[in-house]
Amino acid sequence: MTLTRRKTLALIGGGVVLAAAAAGGGFFSTRTPVRALAPWQMAGRYADARLRALSWALLAPNPHNRQPWVAELAGADQVIIHRDRTRNLPATDPFDRQLTIGMGCFLELMTMAAAEEGLAVTLTLFPEGEDGPVAQARFADGGAPDPLFAHALQRRSCKEPYAERPVPDAAAAALSAHARILRDPELVAALRALTWAAFEVEYRTPATLQESIDLMRFGRAEIEANPDGIELGGPFLEALMLAGVINRAAQADPDSMAFKTGLDIYSRMLAATPAYAVIATAGNSREDQIEAGRQWLRLNLAATQLGLAVQPVSQALQEFPEMAEHYAAAHALLARDGETLQMLGRLGYGPATGPSPRWPLETRLIDA
Repeated sequence: MTLTRRKTLALIGGGVVLAAAAAGGGFFSTRTPVRALAPWQMAGRYADARLRALSWALLAPNPHNRQPWVAELAGADQVIIHRDRTRNLPATDPFDRQLTIGMGCFLELMTMAAAEEGLAVTLTLFPEGEDGPVAQARFADGGAPDPLFAHALQRRSCKEPYAERPVPDAAAAALSAHARILRDPELVAALRALTWAAFEVEYRTPATLQESIDLMRFGRAEIEANPDGIELGGPFLEALMLAGVINRAAQADPDSMAFKTGLDIYSRMLAATPAYAVIATAGNSREDQIEAGRQWLRLNLAATQLGLAVQPVSQALQEFPEMAEHYAAAHALLARDGETLQMLGRLGYGPATGPSPRWPLETRLIDA
């Protein structure tokens, strides 16, 4: 997450960013992680149609930006998609459910990118069982372009406060093709309280907090070296890093200003939410989780088309023990007839934000 100037100044209590001056005049103009953002410009620029589709797919949303996908080309018309298990999230995602949803987002965007070129993709999910590849994809002529694909480069997970402006009826109706859209004031108020309480549990549980801290990338150099995980970049934030205000130890210390400001930022953000989107499935198989991911990707693109912002706030749906109370509360509030809630997202009108770093496609390929 890139902090704005307002957030950064709040973090230091309205004081002056001393390190910026010491860093020199060029500091503020050289903080963009150019290489880590290059995949957004490279999407579709490959000779092989399968590589073109994959170069789009790796822009898909995924938990903690882990980018767990790995692909291998097979024959002349196939791609085998694997999930890199070294990128697991054992604390926050102990059963790999969220990571599987992320793989569903990847598969849907790959399929849409191929269709844009008139190619149909046939997916065989888990052809060797759960421990094998996630999918075998066969490319053939016959795909029909999807209007939502036009918004793939503009899609973001907007982690900012949303405007008080309500989500219009027409927009809610359009998005209901991909998720349940919740706008009732009493239900929205209940979900604001639930998402905040669940975030606090994740933030204050040592194992889940440490998992996030371990995946934080502090400043341009770390983001460029490892363009996955949770980015903490931008000139003002990097100035604080130089000043020693922001570091991993401070993030983990409940008594530190950095820790307390993190809570304050999320409290304000979650409170500024006019509507929610929920994706649920009748079962909770790996195939159900993949389908939830495909719908989450489409919801994101449809929201982008309408000028709306989306951010996952699914902490209450996580299965680690400390979250059990809020998991049960979320399902009691939102699930129908034994459903599993797969995704919960906040929805509204948010500010424009930049893309998240990505590993280049070449690093996500393995030999057949």
